[in-house]
Amino acid sequence: MKVMIIMGSESDKPVMQESLNHLAYFNIEGEMIVASAHRNPDKVRDLCINAQKNGFGVIIAAAGMAAALPGVVSAYTSLPVLGVPLEGGLSGGVDALYSIVQMPAGLPVGTLAVGKAGARNAAILAARILALGNPAIAERVEAFKQNGYRI
Repeated sequence: MKVMIIMGSESDKPVMQESLNHLAYFNIEGEMIVASAHRNPDKVRDLCINAQKNGFGVIIAAAGMAAALPGVVSAYTSLPVLGVPLEGGLSGGVDALYSIVQMPAGLPVGTLAVGKAGARNAAILAARILALGNPAIAERVEAFKQNGYRI
């Protein structure tokens, strides 16, 4: 299983690289894709509708400001969606945090911390989810824990 890392802008890549680095530690393939819920809604829809068929087991969605992307992703897939709020709007990303965490009932998004810490934890949470069905990933998750949560 792979993890899709979808973000609304090219400028989000340096932060979301943290997710990719941590997924690599767990030997999980991650794919970074830029697709905005506002600028590329058809692309986002197509990515999400076809995600499972294309081998993805979890989607990490990162966005700042209005942060609609994680919720839109959740609307189009049944896969677990992990939202990473990014800075760029008000008060260091608190606007994005509130946008992602306040989803309507039935459209869950597991919301992480703002910025790089959230990007790292999204990858770790994705690994824990995928570890439920993959003993090799489960071993890496345990090794990570034994190593003091460091890669």
